[in-house]
Amino acid sequence: MTTPPAPRFAVIAMGVASGFLVAAEFLPVSLLTPIARDFAITEGRAGLAIAISGVFAVLTSLLIVALTARVDRRIVVTGCVAVLALSALIAGFAQGFGLFLFARALVGIAVGGFWSFSTATVMRLVPPDRVAVSIAFLGSCIAFAGTVSAPLASLAGDLIGWRMTLLGVAPLGVGIGIWLWVSLPDLPPRGLAAQRANPLRLLARGQVRLAMAATALVFMGQFAIFTYIRPFLESVTGLSVGALSGTLLALGLAGVAGSWVVGHLLKASLFAPLILLPAALAGIGTLIALLGQHPVLAVPLFVAWGLVATAAPVGWGVWLSHALPSEAEQGGGLQVAVIQTAIALGAALGGVALDRLGWTAVYGLGVACLLASSGLALLTRSRFPDPAGTAQ
Repeated sequence: MTTPPAPRFAVIAMGVASGFLVAAEFLPVSLLTPIARDFAITEGRAGLAIAISGVFAVLTSLLIVALTARVDRRIVVTGCVAVLALSALIAGFAQGFGLFLFARALVGIAVGGFWSFSTATVMRLVPPDRVAVSIAFLGSCIAFAGTVSAPLASLAGDLIGWRMTLLGVAPLGVGIGIWLWVSLPDLPPRGLAAQRANPLRLLARGQVRLAMAATALVFMGQFAIFTYIRPFLESVTGLSVGALSGTLLALGLAGVAGSWVVGHLLKASLFAPLILLPAALAGIGTLIALLGQHPVLAVPLFVAWGLVATAAPVGWGVWLSHALPSEAEQGGGLQVAVIQTAIALGAALGGVALDRLGWTAVYGLGVACLLASSGLALLTRSRFPDPAGTAQ
């Protein structure tokens, strides 16, 4: 009889895969300028590369639990990584923007599928008192991936071109997929009837509606601004390629620290970080809009942005594990749909605002969404108990 892999190694593999998928999804952020130039389109239109992956992640997250009701979850999550590797090959060789967008749609399918099962998978790998720590670890892996991928992609794009940079994602995907397959135990599906149910039915519950609305707004606010960081730093702040890469590196390192900090904050209160972090991001975004033309001020502000921004997914993931413990797969699908819809809307509306109204409109949109998210999180907290101490 084969000995199943140790849970900690399975969680590590999930963390690495999580970071890889998210880094690949947002890789065009650091390559937006050369991609737009190569396809002879505006940077605002190039932002559709982020938006379309979000759209397909939404569709996938709403359907995949039912479509894979009888499939081992080990096969599903590993298959998502394989689809991402294939998408990198297509994107790297794409000669038209349409085919490039098709490749980005495959990225959305991979991300939507993987993230629909991520929280539920972690809940099956570790005991209940380790769920919050494990979800925080996934958040740290995402932040670390951003630390490495953003500056490296920016430099690689200038040295070898954005196409070769994307093609390099394919072999990484194959290697991580194999690692994930070896590390995960068999994860047969549970509760066939529940899996076939429509995840949207969860919105009938007041707590879920409020929490999902707050989640949507925080991601909309983040990605209305974050999608266009490179063009802002180049055109407004006036950073060189080297300074730009250094700034992205510092932003990513701050994100790793932010994920670690929020993991400890969640031990005391689940809702406090979900209320305070969007408000802090709104303040930072306002300062960037006002002071972004000064490099000595803009760079520290973007680092502060990275410190705060990566913590939101951790908090809402832990919320899901407490609010919907017996419906984690359905809840995960709904949450991914909400998040990816918000990312797509944020990126698309941010692009429209940039092309038509300029940077003030971009940051105004982002700040308004973030403040609204903070308010809805506060409303959720006032109507439902804060499970303090349960996120340990």
